[in-house]
Amino acid sequence: ERNHLFRLHLLKTFVLQEPGNDYVTGTMTINNENNIVEVNVRSGLYSSNTIFDYSRGYIATRLLSRSACFILKINKEYIPELEEIGRLAFERQTMKKIYSPNNVWVQFQSGHSVFGNIKDWLLYGKHIEQLCSGLPLYKLVKTQPPLSAHGCANAGIPTILGIKICEKIN
Repeated sequence: ERNHLFRLHLLKTFVLQEPGNDYVTGTMTINNENNIVEVNVRSGLYSSNTIFDYSRGYIATRLLSRSACFILKINKEYIPELEEIGRLAFERQTMKKIYSPNNVWVQFQSGHSVFGNIKDWLLYGKHIEQLCSGLPLYKLVKTQPPLSAHGCANAGIPTILGIKICEKIN
């Protein structure tokens, strides 16, 4: 019985809703044992799956619209800690206020993708491998918000942390 409660505490799932909208946009599961946050956003073409692997230090997002995976190194300056994400999710679920997420703008270079190999998966870990295996991988770098966000894809955690993925214009 105690073990069951302990496990419940280790795995916490939140329902993510856009403010003022009863439509569930996604779910987020926090796995404290593995230091993993898994986010699934369902909104048609704009659907995405994101894994924050804090023990590896990487975030991977699979965008449905591009059938590719985008990898970002976790930087504590602009990516909240696992505990912080859990706290924010709990707050947003209980307060029912309108929140705008913190946005992180990142960019990738098209034509600079690789297919993950053993070396990559050793670096990124098995959770990201399961998400991205067989898809082109793009490395993301932080950037300034572009003058026009047209063509940038939305990912991340609705109402908590927006990851705006833009293509680098040469």
